[in-house]
Amino acid sequence: MLKKLLGGLFGSGDAKPGNAKAAEPVEYNGYEIVSEPAEQGGQYRVSGWIRKPGTQGETLEHRFERSDLVPGREACDQLMVSKAQRFIDQVGDDMFKSE
Repeated sequence: MLKKLLGGLFGSGDAKPGNAKAAEPVEYNGYEIVSEPAEQGGQYRVSGWIRKPGTQGETLEHRFERSDLVPGREACDQLMVSKAQRFIDQVGDDMFKSE
């Protein structure tokens, strides 16, 4: 019981990206934003994908992960889209560059 309580307070560490069903994609300035939050302790972690068609027919993808936890799925999807739009505006196609 103590483990469950502490896990709920501090995160159990067992949440995996994509364990919640992906939301419908949102188009933004030629990019596709897909919210796919990780459920964690009854809340949702802001995460998903930013995709864009490449010049040679391939799809460029960037995994978008944030530390924000939101109590509701719909609010999490909205926050994901908002943060992804800001990220796109700031970084653009540089997000697809290899490190």
